[in-house]
Amino acid sequence: MTLLRRGLLATLFASLAFPVFAQNYPNKPIRVIVPFPAGGGTDIIARDVTNKLSSTLGWSFVVENKPGSGGNLGVDAAAKAAGDGYTLALGQTSNLAINPTLYSKMPYDSLKDLAPVGLVASAPLVLVVAADSPYKTLADIVNASKAKPASLNFASPGNGTVAHLASELFQKTAGVKFTHIPYKGAAQASTDLIGGQVQLYMSSVPTLLGHIKNGKMRALAVTSLNRVDDLPQVPTVAESGYKGFEAVTWFGFVAPTAVPKDIVVRLNTEINKALQSADVKKKLGEQGADVLGGTPEQFSALIKSDIARWAPIIKESGAKLD
Repeated sequence: MTLLRRGLLATLFASLAFPVFAQNYPNKPIRVIVPFPAGGGTDIIARDVTNKLSSTLGWSFVVENKPGSGGNLGVDAAAKAAGDGYTLALGQTSNLAINPTLYSKMPYDSLKDLAPVGLVASAPLVLVVAADSPYKTLADIVNASKAKPASLNFASPGNGTVAHLASELFQKTAGVKFTHIPYKGAAQASTDLIGGQVQLYMSSVPTLLGHIKNGKMRALAVTSLNRVDDLPQVPTVAESGYKGFEAVTWFGFVAPTAVPKDIVVRLNTEINKALQSADVKKKLGEQGADVLGGTPEQFSALIKSDIARWAPIIKESGAKLD
């Protein structure tokens, strides 16, 4: 065999190797890192989508909860993982679009170290009080705070989360002052609200919907422009006297940037198919989430635009973490 012929064959095999690899993907379990504790909205959505992919495609997933540093710990683990398509993270607004401004030092760059794979869903936030709270409406909260500023303890899932910043935005809009009590995730904050240690709590609808429906919490307002189907009696902040107020959180799968494009496209295609299935739409809808989907490029554009949107709000609030 001549050297020229050997070279041509080597080039042919090299060109065929990647598509064959992509076609055979995945051939082992895919690790999905959830950068928050089990039981929160991000965790629920990750399991709903991966369970659907498992049942329809036969793919195997291992969901790993890796909370810490406002989601930075888990997302960083995904960013630094091997770029073979076998490690993903379900990121969201906080750790992909807010933390780059909030933290003085970030272990990863949302735009350079991560490949957007697929946008999954968005969800409004909901402001809640304990079921036995004396506060029945958003106006009650505002009046109490104006009468005695900083007297109400306001819990959030953590410093710099969408819930924290949405509350800062609301305080500025309404001219009130709460005392912010940040937690490391949703579970303990929910427990303390129900137990009376804090008076107010804001988090995503998927995170708190179960507590609202079982009567342990009372919802006062949602942060979307329109009411939530599963909470039709709960007014929006906008219709409660604060026209135009809106704050939502979104969720999407990301991977290390080294993951081959064909693998990203394959994952994106299958995730979009799962999101269009009636059962996944129903499950996410029951959690108060709106199915999104779309291309990796559209997800990338959203991350960029939200970094720009939240940066001035973070700076004005004075929030900063090391």
